[in-house]
Amino acid sequence: MALSDTGLTAALAAVDEGLETSLTRLKDLLRIPSISTDPANKADCARAADWLVKELTALGFDASTRPTPGHPMVVAHDQSAEGPHVLFYGHYDVQPVDPLNLWHSDPFEAEIKTGPDGEKIIVARGASDDKGQLLTFIEACRALKAANGTLPAKVTILLEGEEESGSTNLAPFLESAKDELKADIALVCDTDMYDERTPGITTMLRGLVGEEIEITCANRDLHSGMYGNAARNPLQVLSEIVASLRNPDGSVTVEGFYDDVAELPEEVAEMWRNLDFDGAAYLGEAGLKIPAGEQGRSVMEQITSRPTCEINGMIGGYTGEGFKTVIPAKAKAKISFRLVSNQDPAKIRAAFRAHVRARVPEDCSVTFHEHGGSPAITVPVDGPFLAAARTALTDEWGRETILTGSGGSIPVVGEFKRRLGMDTLLIGFALATDNIHSPNEKYNLTSYHKGIRSWVRVLAGFSG
Repeated sequence: MALSDTGLTAALAAVDEGLETSLTRLKDLLRIPSISTDPANKADCARAADWLVKELTALGFDASTRPTPGHPMVVAHDQSAEGPHVLFYGHYDVQPVDPLNLWHSDPFEAEIKTGPDGEKIIVARGASDDKGQLLTFIEACRALKAANGTLPAKVTILLEGEEESGSTNLAPFLESAKDELKADIALVCDTDMYDERTPGITTMLRGLVGEEIEITCANRDLHSGMYGNAARNPLQVLSEIVASLRNPDGSVTVEGFYDDVAELPEEVAEMWRNLDFDGAAYLGEAGLKIPAGEQGRSVMEQITSRPTCEINGMIGGYTGEGFKTVIPAKAKAKISFRLVSNQDPAKIRAAFRAHVRARVPEDCSVTFHEHGGSPAITVPVDGPFLAAARTALTDEWGRETILTGSGGSIPVVGEFKRRLGMDTLLIGFALATDNIHSPNEKYNLTSYHKGIRSWVRVLAGFSG
């Protein structure tokens, strides 16, 4: 049953009236140092999971922790309502706080401060990534229940404790619990807004192929005076191969690389053309000014909707202090490809390896080491859930909701698609300036407050 306008108004009022107590709950959760990468914080991760179970149970969810070989999952259900079924995902673990001396306050004692622009901010580790974000959804459920006695949709919540340490146990858990977790749509609150006042929904996530190659020439390091000129140098071989991966116009030369690359949907392309995104300013923040990707493509396209080939590291020979006249026997490079929709990671990996093998001299050899691979994810822009979410966010923020792409990868989204057959809406309220993974991480109070209100509207929109 669709939530009435009166019910929506009452839920939004409950959000506003309960903001101070909601912030107290957020501070309590932020106080728990749930650093998943450090074995010393294993008990803290369990404590954070238990805290969430207690809160969700008090809200009427059937909530419990689920053990894994690492940190526990939190699973909660409230399926008493009619209407669609949503699966909300977040993570309660956080990054380490080092270097501690760069924090202006205790990273696990949240403080409300005034930012440089006069905006009130919540400063603590996890404030933005991802405790503040996941609580926006839980607090929205709290307000809806307080105002209406029930939720406007069936809700399942999955909160992970290992996102910051590689999500080692996520895929096996999803496989074992896929019948329990499957829903009509997945929701993830771990992304950014377009800007401080403009909401965004991420509809594209690039995939990834990681490769390490090792070129071997001689059977040992050689004296460059004794063997120079005559002996093949693997650093030069490797450099020539790496240089061959890109054309002067910035495009990738690997055969078939663009075969399956589709253009942006016209609706999204038109939206991007009308944005005030300043590519020169974006590069300028990194001390650069000339785009290096495909000519004729905007910086926005280059970093979000076009595939890439990047050299992430090269090593070989003597790299210590001083000088050593040596021709090394081996040289290595680490190379990654960011993929877009329809590109097959296995096909790209095979094409890259064929490209390299074709350029290795006869008396040299190459070995490959795989470093993961995942396909890109694209959410159909004409889906009913996306349409409802766009309307809800626009109503709350008073600005048109921007459909954006992410240059990075969020593995859980791919796992939801592969294992549960679900599309995902990535709706986040963080900002690029939130210092996630860095000292003095923050979350704008507006992001938190209007984030809660936004989820109220989204869930209400789904019910219709």
